[in-house]
Amino acid sequence: MEKLIITAAICGAEVTKEHNPAVPYTVDEIVREAESAVNAGASIIHLHVREDDGTPTQSKERFKACIDAIKNRCPDAIIQPSTGGAVGMSNEERLQPVELKPEMATLDCGTVNFGGDDIFVNSENTIIAFAERMLELGVKPEIEVFDKGMIDTAIRLHKKGFIASPLHFNFVLGVNGGISATLRDLTFLQGSILQGSTFTVSGIGRAQFQMAAASIITGGHVRVGFEDNIYLEKGVLASSNGELVAKAVRLARELGRQIASPDEARVILGLSK
Repeated sequence: MEKLIITAAICGAEVTKEHNPAVPYTVDEIVREAESAVNAGASIIHLHVREDDGTPTQSKERFKACIDAIKNRCPDAIIQPSTGGAVGMSNEERLQPVELKPEMATLDCGTVNFGGDDIFVNSENTIIAFAERMLELGVKPEIEVFDKGMIDTAIRLHKKGFIASPLHFNFVLGVNGGISATLRDLTFLQGSILQGSTFTVSGIGRAQFQMAAASIITGGHVRVGFEDNIYLEKGVLASSNGELVAKAVRLARELGRQIASPDEARVILGLSK
């Protein structure tokens, strides 16, 4: 079985310091959390950025400041900006960090309810526009999947030439309005992707490490971090993203998977540094 790629989603757009005081907002805090994750074994930093007061932003300038600062401390890490941004942002806002030509960026392949009145909208034209721009700039998309139909959309657009091989998916399990965080549903998603594709699993909240274990033993990869879960265990807040990554590393070693370095992750994902 190939080595395990660990992605750290260090802050997201919704979780706040009121949820966990260690959630990073400032450039220095984001670098601190990225470094803690990389030092613990993460190869990929999935990156949202915030203003200093915690307001989510897709500003290209803010992304550049954070990426440059992370690269200064963690030069080998793969930085993966989010093009999801926050609910309600325009397509133009969301796509800004792709213009920095990162190695990877996220590509959300469908619309999903996020609970209450929040709807994360991704029309087919939006998906195509984002995919085309990534293709033009040589940015590998990580296909974000909140339900099975999003896999079907990605495969259809791949066949039309909008998404290049090899495909890499991130299965986000346990979001309100999305597919459940169950072994049944994870197996269903795994069986729906094209042969030769890779996948990461992101379990939300209490499902984070259950789904991580399932992915580890079935040959997938793992995402952890404050964006998805702020607890190390029930009732115990994680003090850093590094603590969550370290737990994933321990789990992987118990289950017989070695951890991929950033350069090994590049090979697995078909990236070139």
